[in-house]
Amino acid sequence: MATFSTSPLIASGQSLSSITPTIDIRDIVRNHGPVAAVDHVSFQVRPGEFFSILGPSGAGKTSVLRIVAGFEDPDAGDVLIDGRSMLGVPPNRRPVNLVFQSYALFPHLTVSENVAFGLKMRRVPAALIDDQVRQALTMVKLVGKEKRKPAQLSGGEQQRVALARALVNKPAVVLLDEPLAALDQQLRQAMQVELKSIQEQAGLTCVCVTHHQEEAMMMSDRIAVMHQGRMWQVGTPREVYENPRTLFVSRFLGVSNELAGRVGDAVADAHLFQPTDDRVPKFPVRIGPEASAGHPATWSLRPEQLRMSRDRPGDRDTALPGVIEKVLFAGSETKYLVRVGRDTLWETRTTGATQPPYASGDPVFLHWALGEGRVFVE
Repeated sequence: MATFSTSPLIASGQSLSSITPTIDIRDIVRNHGPVAAVDHVSFQVRPGEFFSILGPSGAGKTSVLRIVAGFEDPDAGDVLIDGRSMLGVPPNRRPVNLVFQSYALFPHLTVSENVAFGLKMRRVPAALIDDQVRQALTMVKLVGKEKRKPAQLSGGEQQRVALARALVNKPAVVLLDEPLAALDQQLRQAMQVELKSIQEQAGLTCVCVTHHQEEAMMMSDRIAVMHQGRMWQVGTPREVYENPRTLFVSRFLGVSNELAGRVGDAVADAHLFQPTDDRVPKFPVRIGPEASAGHPATWSLRPEQLRMSRDRPGDRDTALPGVIEKVLFAGSETKYLVRVGRDTLWETRTTGATQPPYASGDPVFLHWALGEGRVFVE
């Protein structure tokens, strides 16, 4: 089951259109030789927002981050921060701080010295440096570890030092490049909560690049899904998960149960979907304005939208027969892989003891309501 960030961004009575974006990316292009790494990308990031750019390796997301940071120049387009164009502005003069995937801590410096480094480069008075470093370390819960070297810290603590070093400069934007990639799964999940809490407490505007879907959905106020240099969809985690605009977005954000086929004739308030697999019977679907009878298409449904029963359900649900092929116990839930038709495996899940146990080889019916699922036209 997907989990979504639900942190509020907009003050009561304030509309989205009245907010001046902290970051305004306008039709940027970046070519790496003959390859368009960034292909006419535009988006805005609002003040205090945690905005994630999500996509597979090679999607172009890191190139976007480097352009915002000033380490790469766009071949076309513009980058505005707080309403000011950053074209020609070097990285050290931009109101941003970048937290690297490797943290990039100085191994010979203590925690306090690492955090203070940027302030010293800006020639901030020593008395102010001590106070600002203390505030930053308090925020990331590292008070008492000021004298330690990075090698004496856990991975999560090193990540927090890198974050404190970014926070202490009070940037307009914190850029995060795969910030939790170096952590193990258990620590990664804990740090998702920590990082989101720090971001909200400090009122930071964050842009995070990640290929980890759960990480993006847990922490983000909005997500941009990127692929082949282009942004395919921007929205809240719930919007992009429940209403993906393309089959790629549907597949990339979680598990999709799919059937290839063709949109058939209209019947009542739906259309019949004819699966390519002739062992799967036709069933009614709702289609969008981009589809019509005769179109090749893929029908997609999330595992949590599927119900499973031993008997065919009533007329209100659409149902397909299947046979359980695998039962995977995962603690709080059990996953079932059910063969539908000739060679299609669908996944469905049960939680706790809400349903009687099933076993491999059991014949079952998979069913769902008419309004659930989506048809993607090829």
